[in-house]
Amino acid sequence: MPMAPTNTPLLTRKELDAQLGGAARAWLDEALAEAEHAASHQDTEPPGGPYAAPPWELRYAAAGRHCGLEHADSVRALLLIEARAALPALTRLYEQGTAAERRAVLLTLHRLDLGPTALPLVEDALRTNDTRLVAAAVGPYTATHLDPHNWRHAILKCLFTGVDIDAVDGLARRARGDAELARMLGDFAAERIAAGRSVPEDLTRVLELTTPGAVAPTEES
Repeated sequence: MPMAPTNTPLLTRKELDAQLGGAARAWLDEALAEAEHAASHQDTEPPGGPYAAPPWELRYAAAGRHCGLEHADSVRALLLIEARAALPALTRLYEQGTAAERRAVLLTLHRLDLGPTALPLVEDALRTNDTRLVAAAVGPYTATHLDPHNWRHAILKCLFTGVDIDAVDGLARRARGDAELARMLGDFAAERIAAGRSVPEDLTRVLELTTPGAVAPTEES
């Protein structure tokens, strides 16, 4: 099974400005100003009444159209950060959004002050078979907040769906010495072999990391 690509790093505002055309930069300036205004007036009813979406949320949906699909994740992340998006807004954008809009929410969770409250969004993404959502769901937020049982199942989900294991943030740290994860990986491999199916190459890599004291070559800590 071919590996789904890992997450592309989000660009900073300065990096975006260097790549966007004049019209796109002007649109982004306006969008971020609206997000900043919303952050400073969170106790104020949005224009159009209590059930109307704030203007920056409409910008969030239109990011790809105005700034290019290749920059949409980065633009949406900046909007969420500038608006200091709280859980209700994130949930609304996730539940009502396209797969691309959901992905951007997942990629930005660790940059917002949420604690573990956004885990239901992560858990929903991990129930899908959309590899881009699964890859986005196993980022830094999940590495920090997802409990061991569900984190182990997230690893198996990556292996099952073909998501590159390099997408899993904190993999070496969390897998080290995890005998239960090693057992689950062994059972998964045995089931694949019994069914006449190939065992994902990444499984061996993860299994090696479960050895006490194992350190991944790219791990910095």
